[in-house]
Amino acid sequence: MEDSSVLRDKDRVVHLIDDDSDLRHALTQSLELEGLSVVAHADAGEVCDLPLRTLYGVIVSDIRMPGTDGFTLMRQVLAIDPTMPVVLITGHGDVQMAVEAMRAGAYDFIEKPFAANRLFSVVERAIEKRRLVLENRSLRSALEGGDDLSSRLVGRNPAIQHLRAQISAVAETDADVLITGETGTGKEVIARALHDFGPRRKGNFVAINCAALPADIFESELFGHEAGAFTGAQKLRIGKLEHANGGTVFLDEIESMPIELQAKLLRAIEGRMIERLGSNRQVSLDVRFVAATKADLANNPAFRTDLYYRLNVITLEIPALRARKDDIPLLFFHMAREARARYRREIPDLTPPIEAGLLAHDWPGNVRELRNVADRFVLGMWSGFGGGSGPALEPGSGSLSDQTDAFERAVIVAEIARNNGALKPTYEGLGISRKGLYEKMRRLNITADAGGDGS
Repeated sequence: MEDSSVLRDKDRVVHLIDDDSDLRHALTQSLELEGLSVVAHADAGEVCDLPLRTLYGVIVSDIRMPGTDGFTLMRQVLAIDPTMPVVLITGHGDVQMAVEAMRAGAYDFIEKPFAANRLFSVVERAIEKRRLVLENRSLRSALEGGDDLSSRLVGRNPAIQHLRAQISAVAETDADVLITGETGTGKEVIARALHDFGPRRKGNFVAINCAALPADIFESELFGHEAGAFTGAQKLRIGKLEHANGGTVFLDEIESMPIELQAKLLRAIEGRMIERLGSNRQVSLDVRFVAATKADLANNPAFRTDLYYRLNVITLEIPALRARKDDIPLLFFHMAREARARYRREIPDLTPPIEAGLLAHDWPGNVRELRNVADRFVLGMWSGFGGGSGPALEPGSGSLSDQTDAFERAVIVAEIARNNGALKPTYEGLGISRKGLYEKMRRLNITADAGGDGS
């Protein structure tokens, strides 16, 4: 089913209001020759009845008209949607009125006589601003309208939707889970969701980073020890596995666990029993084990095969961010809102060059890297990626041609990724011909890595 929130070029519309039929006809033709859809009106009466809050377009109106003049129309429109771009056409004697209109919220004004390309230039910028406003509204609505799991695991990509469905199904069980994914994809977020949305939510969630524990204290940390069990063990210590009784144990980066301890962990998982160091008494465990890894455990000589199969009851795989680039604007907006709350700063405008840079970057650090970028963006400390996996995000850097190419390339790459490499739905979705897409891909050095052309 097509997402109704997606804004497409074919849906853009200019509502042109002018009581001069000759000028109205000439302006309509000039804008249509530039590829814009134009709806012409002889008076302002119909405009305020339009669905202005969702309108993807711009209103262009003459100021001096019988009945409702352009200034009054603008005030009526902005009362319904203060972000709607309204461009006013003025005669020579109306310039002061137009300046007042700008102060009152008009997007711009054009003084007669003017060249047709001057109007198109203003309209094009206004429509781009409108696109960003509507996209931000859509993102905000998606974030605020989701359930708790959707707010933790943000995204509309089919892979993320499938992962959320898996979490919802698995959370209510006691089955042990193995989470796989690259660095920074959010494996602990998934583990906490499994705990919080399941019957163990009232118990402890105990996270253990296996890569961060020194080997000489690993066993004591996991299983605990009796007083006098070894030099320095002056009193009883409850281990992390025992502390998690009634809850969930999260073993992050489990591929880093010393191999000599893997057999003891296997026995604990299979028997749900442990022995503290220095004790012969067994302590029963009522815990759920969730492990996470960025490595291939099935072909890892440093990891016990029997432990791998014991953990691998259910596997949840988190897709890399580069595999779901269509989620990047939504994720970035979500993280920028969180950063705004933390730092008490307003979110700067998300301009086309910034969005292009976000979509073009490969994100080797995945969601963690994106969060860092969002934080720096809100703090006003963003300086671009530099060196190379995508264009810098700073608006105004490079020539107009370079910035346009970067944005066009990012949009095409994102659309190809969204269609899993299939080019037919890509050029149809972008509203261009097959030949046009191939020419752009060749010029911008784009390859369909994800698959064939689907045609």
